[in-house]
Amino acid sequence: MTVRLPRMIAVALAGAAVVAPAAACSSDEPAPGRNPQAAVASPTPTPTPEPTHPFTGLPGAARRPVLTAKIENTSAGKPQLGLKSADIVYVTQVEAGLTRLIAVFSSKIPAKIGPVRSARISDLHLAPQFGRPAFAYSGAQTKMLPFIAEASLFDVSDSRAPGAYFRQPGRYAPYNLFADTRKLLAAAPKASRASDIGLTFGDAPAEGGTPRKTYSVRYPAARFTFGWSEKAGKWLIWQDGEKDMAAEGGQLGAPTIVVQYTRTERSQFHDKNQSYTPLVHTTGRGRAVVLRDGKAFKARWSRAKEKDGTVFTTESGEPMNFAPGQVWIVLAAPRPVTP
Repeated sequence: MTVRLPRMIAVALAGAAVVAPAAACSSDEPAPGRNPQAAVASPTPTPTPEPTHPFTGLPGAARRPVLTAKIENTSAGKPQLGLKSADIVYVTQVEAGLTRLIAVFSSKIPAKIGPVRSARISDLHLAPQFGRPAFAYSGAQTKMLPFIAEASLFDVSDSRAPGAYFRQPGRYAPYNLFADTRKLLAAAPKASRASDIGLTFGDAPAEGGTPRKTYSVRYPAARFTFGWSEKAGKWLIWQDGEKDMAAEGGQLGAPTIVVQYTRTERSQFHDKNQSYTPLVHTTGRGRAVVLRDGKAFKARWSRAKEKDGTVFTTESGEPMNFAPGQVWIVLAAPRPVTP
């Protein structure tokens, strides 16, 4: 039996059959009663910052062994070789009011360094913050040898690793003793690798810096002047009124110079002229001046014990950031001391 629908209902159903496919094919408008589906963008991954070296703040994740070396710092031994590659250079007072340098290498290790000179008691108090670094030097007072044997370092002196040393042509003794760094490190295969020693790098403090073109530090028999070079982006170094030149060429300098004022007194050691070796106290706390970006910032330093690094802060207690790159730390007495 055939069932007939009323004419009006039949027409309505036929119209719906035509309209529905048209609506389904439309890409411009959503179906009635539904919101459009928004496209979901994939989140952009945040790039991971490249690790920086703890001694310089420059990119470089490699943690090479630490090599420290005692370097001559009088006119007779200049120009020095290898200092331009050092991560950190310490200036320390020795007998007769003169100075010597302790160069710290890790991120870049030059092929040769020198002139290498004798060790002092203050060197042994700086070493533990680097773990057990390799320490290159050329002799020490006999009564200091037991202290070196007990110190937190690997002895790669000219007596312990003689094959690493050579006499540089064109120089005269004792200012002609240089060393091959590859052979030095081969003699200390377990030397500690670079790690955090408390230094922070980054933007300079927003406040507190005083614009300076030059800054001078005096020792009893030596004078350093640091002059800001906008072009070079570093503080260039003069010593005793002369440009401090590198054997590789160019004037020595660094983006950050730290003048760390430390208590300095006589040690139990002295030279044949009865001039006492200064003992520079690098633990405790004190004041400092940090030179960076053409400004001088008043700062504070603290080092609780010898295995700790030195922490530098602003006067308000915030981290005192250094400019990325080489750092010179000038260990100076508040007043020049002649032991």
